[in-house]
Amino acid sequence: MSEKARIAVVYYSSTGHSYQVARAFEEGAKSAGAEVRVRRVPELAPAEVVASNPAWKAHAEASAGVPIAALDDLDWANGFVFGSPTRYGCMAAQLKQFLDSSGPLWAQGKLANKAATAFAGAMNPHGGQVNTINSIYAVMQHWGALIVAPGYTDQSIYAAGGSPYGVCYSAPYGSTKVSEEVAAAARYQGARLARFAEVLASNREKLGPAHA
Repeated sequence: MSEKARIAVVYYSSTGHSYQVARAFEEGAKSAGAEVRVRRVPELAPAEVVASNPAWKAHAEASAGVPIAALDDLDWANGFVFGSPTRYGCMAAQLKQFLDSSGPLWAQGKLANKAATAFAGAMNPHGGQVNTINSIYAVMQHWGALIVAPGYTDQSIYAAGGSPYGVCYSAPYGSTKVSEEVAAAARYQGARLARFAEVLASNREKLGPAHA
C-alpha cells in the first residue's frame, strides 16, 4: 500500500538565505505530493549579539512565526531536509544542538530507514559548503537514514553550481536573496527526496529492522 511522503524541512538561518532555500525545498516536495513541515531550530546566540547585526535582527523578527523544530517533527516525518550556513566548514551550532537532542528517537529506531538530504551555504563559492553537508550526512549515517543526494540527475544542479552532494549556495556579504538557479535546484532536490521518501515508507516491511 502506498504511503504519502511526509517531509520535515529543518534549518538554521541567521540572515535569511537558508530560510529562502528551505522554502524552495518545501515547494519542491509539495510538487511531488508530499506533506511538508518547515521548522527552524532555536537560536543560541545571545539577543544582544543578534541585535548588533541589522540583517540578523531583521530576519529573526521576520521569521518569528516559523514553528520551532521539535523531536515530534522527526518522528512524524519519513523524509528529512536539513540546511545550515557554514561555520568553519561545519553545520551551525544551532542545528547541531537540535540533532544532538535526537538520541531518544535514535535509540528507538525511529530515525532509521528514512530518506534524508541536506543543503548548505557560505559567503564564498568555496567556503566549506560541501564539508558542511557532509557533517550533516555523518549524523544521518549514524541514524541509519538513507542519504538521497541529487547527484547529477538534473540540469538544475549544473546551473546552481554543480554540487552533487546537495544545494550549495553562496551569500556574499550584503546580499539579501539566493539566486533563482539555487532555488530551482532546491525545488528539484526537494521533489527528488519526496519521491524516495514515499517509496521507502511504502516498503518499510522490506527494509529490515530499524534498530538492534
